[in-house]
Amino acid sequence: MNARQPLERQVPGMNCQSCVDRMRTAIQAEDPEAVVAGFPDGKRLAVDTALEDVTLDRLLEQAGYPPTQPMDADDADAKAPPDPARPSAEEAPEQAAKQGKDPQADETDVRATTRRLSISGMTCAGCVKSVQQALARTPGVVSAEVNFGTHTAQVSGRADPAVLVRAVQDVGYGAEPIVDMREAEQARAERDEREYRRRLKGSAWSLALAVPLMASMFVVHPHPVGAGRLYWLVIGLLTLAVMMFPGRYFFVNAWKNFRHHQANMDTLIAMGTGTAWLYSMAVVTFTPWLPEVARGIYFEASAMIVGLVLLGNALELRARGRTSDALKRLLDLQSRTARVIRDGEEHEIDIDAVREGDHIRVRPGERLPVDGEVTEGTSHIDESMLTGEPLPVAKAKGDEISAGTVNGKGSLVYRATRVGADTRLGRITEQVASAQASRPPIGQLADQVSSVFVPAVLIIAVITTLAWFNFGAEPRIIHMLVTATTVLIIACPCALGLATPISTMIGVGKAAEHGVLVRSGDALQTPSRLTTLVVDKTGTLTEGKPEVTESEVLEGDEREVLGLVAALERGSEHPLAAALMAHSKERQAGPSEIRDFDTVTGGGVKARNADGRPLLLGNARLLEEAGIDLSKGHEIAGELEEKARTVVYLAVDGQLAALFGISDPLRHDTIAAVKRLQADGLRVVMLTGDNAHTAGAIAREVGIDDFRAGLLPKDKHAEIERLQRQGEVIGMVGDGINDAPALARADVGFAIGQGTDVAIESAGITLMRGSLHGVAAAIEISRATLRNIKQNLVGAFGYNALGIPIAAGALYPLTGALLSPMIAGVAMSLSSITVVSNANRLRLFHPRDDADVGHVAAAPWETKEVTT
Repeated sequence: MNARQPLERQVPGMNCQSCVDRMRTAIQAEDPEAVVAGFPDGKRLAVDTALEDVTLDRLLEQAGYPPTQPMDADDADAKAPPDPARPSAEEAPEQAAKQGKDPQADETDVRATTRRLSISGMTCAGCVKSVQQALARTPGVVSAEVNFGTHTAQVSGRADPAVLVRAVQDVGYGAEPIVDMREAEQARAERDEREYRRRLKGSAWSLALAVPLMASMFVVHPHPVGAGRLYWLVIGLLTLAVMMFPGRYFFVNAWKNFRHHQANMDTLIAMGTGTAWLYSMAVVTFTPWLPEVARGIYFEASAMIVGLVLLGNALELRARGRTSDALKRLLDLQSRTARVIRDGEEHEIDIDAVREGDHIRVRPGERLPVDGEVTEGTSHIDESMLTGEPLPVAKAKGDEISAGTVNGKGSLVYRATRVGADTRLGRITEQVASAQASRPPIGQLADQVSSVFVPAVLIIAVITTLAWFNFGAEPRIIHMLVTATTVLIIACPCALGLATPISTMIGVGKAAEHGVLVRSGDALQTPSRLTTLVVDKTGTLTEGKPEVTESEVLEGDEREVLGLVAALERGSEHPLAAALMAHSKERQAGPSEIRDFDTVTGGGVKARNADGRPLLLGNARLLEEAGIDLSKGHEIAGELEEKARTVVYLAVDGQLAALFGISDPLRHDTIAAVKRLQADGLRVVMLTGDNAHTAGAIAREVGIDDFRAGLLPKDKHAEIERLQRQGEVIGMVGDGINDAPALARADVGFAIGQGTDVAIESAGITLMRGSLHGVAAAIEISRATLRNIKQNLVGAFGYNALGIPIAAGALYPLTGALLSPMIAGVAMSLSSITVVSNANRLRLFHPRDDADVGHVAAAPWETKEVTT
């Protein structure tokens, strides 16, 4: 096999950690030693592998993720072998036309992305399946997820929005692209409110007919002959009016589904109520020719079922409306306008018109509209809604500031660096919205059942009809009609369609309220199964703000030595580098001149000074591998390590020149958080690149029994793989670039929100605060959410499993009575309301020990009400 090499690919279709896992599986099937790290937010895949470029590209394409390579088309064609599936230049226009594309269009303009659609007309789990299949079959779509709770679809791929809308319309539903989430959320709320009022009004009209009609059955029941026939004809026409107006959409949707060879809840209700009405009209019309036992009339059943189902739908809509409160609060943080300085004049413009590079003025008390860098003025910024830190942060020229935060008393002018969805707040909002729209793996069970549920119910209704017609007790016709209608109505799978998405939405929102951003439904479910939590030391257990506490110069002048240290660490973002830079600055040592600078992963840095002498700065392993004798500093290093110091060595021209002891204090709540995690049943393991003495001292202080020290990034990755082979389900917490491979390898990764973007993009869950209490909260919320989903699924499946046999007449031999279609309508509506109400119980859930860690108890963006 070839030598290992680092390869990078832009993968437009990669949108979540599940995509990364799928590609990792495909690549490691060819090269088991390959290390694969994916960063979905950047659409970037980093692979350390012995595979050739062309082989890697082929594997990605087979996995459904064709990459765009940073090379000329000619080079790509020259490297790639002939692909029989790829059309020739002559065939391409013809194939493009078949797929509905413009043969003249430049396909590079159609970039893979995630699009959202608002879906109308869905009424049950069967509808979700129909829409999802239609979108998934659309050319250019990599994946599609439809959420019944929000009536939205999330589609990844390169398909044009117009094509997606047409695909949904072709199967009988409506669709509109969602461009602005805030406007879409507002439009959804208004649409739900209108629909709620419409269904409530329709229910009132239906029940206004059905209730008196039912009451009259106990007082006076005119026989459908003579003058009585006119009475029933009028009642029949009034019932028809109820079915044509309040209940119209059941029949319209049922017809649409029939035309597209689909069946859903509306099909069942339309067939049940329509059959009851037609039979009753037949009885009124042909009474003289019918036997006495076949003269039952069921107009009140049709009207009552329409009224009760509409009432249930209205109550379900109202209960469902509060499930995305966390997303609404995030959207409310986004400013609608910005005061932009252009050509020396200030203009208040719409937030969507702000561009990168614009200069923006913010006055005291105003919320910042976009991310940027301060160019004029000083102030204190309240960042609590993003970070949870209560104290305002001082900002001056050159400092970065974030959208959604609130300016203090000073006036600032800053240059926009990220706008729209690219801001930190925009990314958080996008992540919450995406996670709420996704489904955990447990939801696949409901999907599989719902795909065959309605056809199965129709078959059961037919079998019930035939059984009663051939073997039932008299009056057979009446019994046949009642049982068939009742089966059709009680079996509506509304509750099944709501069981997973409503709980997922609330669970993701609840996590966000506690400063935990979940990337997907998979990342929401996995923490509930964790057995081991792997933690990094620096920046995770510790503050991540180390400082030099001891400095020993063994060779040369102190200022000269510190000048070399400052020069070597000037370009590094590592926390230890910042400590060494600060120490050099305190001693007034400016950076020296160096050349040939290079970093050594997991070791440190190397370079040459102005005289060409080699320089090494890093841990003991780095210097020992270079043949440097460390014996001169052995005693000092031992003393520092006993005091839990991280020791950094400097070698100049092959000789040990200095040692630095660096202390990084524990976070104030680390010990309590580790105890909480252990109380939750997790084994906590610390993996660190630091030396064994320092790691051991930290582990003992924190209460961690299992730790590994002196690890490179690839060693952390390998250690997680080893634990997984032992059957452990692994969560990994980290904040640095060197943690990215391990975060991606773990079953679920937790990234510290104040850490690097690479770490955040590699993880399934982001902690907005640095506290490990966020991990415990995520695990507890995950367990509560999964428990809630299981309750919903048991309730939904149990309702149908119990209700259908009773509706078919299973209890008739024992009781001599059949279940009324009206009671079936009530039960069907109540099942949906019960599932939604049970899901809403999650809103009352609080991770344990919140009272002891008050700063974890509220969402960062809920800490303060701000009026501007």
